[in-house]
Amino acid sequence: MLCVMAATAVFHELPLVTTLSLVPTQDVEKMLARAERLVAAHCFADAAVELASIWEDVRNDPPRALRQRLTLAWAELYLGELDEAEQLLAHAEAIAASPHFDAADRSEVLYRQGCVTLKQNRVADAATLFTRALDSNDRAPRPRAALASRTHEWRSRCHVRARDWDAARRDVERAIELALEARDPEAHAHALFQASIVAERQNQWLLARCYAERALALYSDLGNKLCTARLLNNLGGIDFLLGDVEAAEEALLGAIDSASEAASDVDLAQAVNSLARVLLDSGRPAEARARALRAIELLEHRTDFLDELGNAELLVARSLEADGEPAEATAWLERAADTCTRLGSSSHLALVLVAQGDLARASNDAETAADLYRRATELLQDIHF
Repeated sequence: MLCVMAATAVFHELPLVTTLSLVPTQDVEKMLARAERLVAAHCFADAAVELASIWEDVRNDPPRALRQRLTLAWAELYLGELDEAEQLLAHAEAIAASPHFDAADRSEVLYRQGCVTLKQNRVADAATLFTRALDSNDRAPRPRAALASRTHEWRSRCHVRARDWDAARRDVERAIELALEARDPEAHAHALFQASIVAERQNQWLLARCYAERALALYSDLGNKLCTARLLNNLGGIDFLLGDVEAAEEALLGAIDSASEAASDVDLAQAVNSLARVLLDSGRPAEARARALRAIELLEHRTDFLDELGNAELLVARSLEADGEPAEATAWLERAADTCTRLGSSSHLALVLVAQGDLARASNDAETAADLYRRATELLQDIHF
């Protein structure tokens, strides 16, 4: 069944191609445009089917072939098929090397390759691809401000993963400027969302909420249910950090509803997981555990969401500890540690080590607890000599 969600700003994420098609088939163009609208509406599975069906009709038409490869790769990225997306973009890179395209088209390919690489948890490689994308776009006869905005916003995510807050803030500020220059409300909303994340990670919670509320207004105007769900999820976390449990639960329930309407299991899992955190920290471990286990069920086969899977496993462990089940809690902490190691995030692994230290301390094993706390500290320290 085709998704009928309203599409917004589809061509902001697609290359601007002016070369005439070698095989100008009206029906093929309609199918390609429809698939692009489906991707913009986050109907990725439907789009992938449509795009696969027209490949033989567009493969000898460079402009349409590039559009098909880029759009299908984007759909596969959000379906969690990262290897397939990577292969499609390698083909897109070869297509874009031809004289039919300019440096901005090649920048588009590099940007999307960076997105896939970051989802594969290769953070340094992704940051390099985003930098190359920005350089290529700058060399283009007509640089694309919206593309540059999105590239800066995604590179900011790399800096957040590396805990380089100054670089993350610089990139996101530039993303906001470029989105305004391009008059692209969706890119503006994405940049504000990332600015909220950067501020939250630096404990600037009021500023984070301000950015989040501005982004939420833009997503609401665009009718973007999926990004609304993601934004409400983060806003609920910020409200909780500010001590407003009631507002946090309201926002997270709204995120769950929006994710359900958008039919996105991964976003539903993230919202459910956030609600589990609120329930646990509000003294309701059994309810929290049920929510976290549901999130794990939705995420356990998604290698592109190891961060959220690790968080859910940690929540299950902490809820079991709160209910007086240390042996089961230990098993879940080992599982969370393995997930966070695969993720390659020192921050996430440090959280698990602290939880393991707390469990050891509760068992009167002070020596083990001290060692675990020290390992967590070493993971997070910025000065090494």
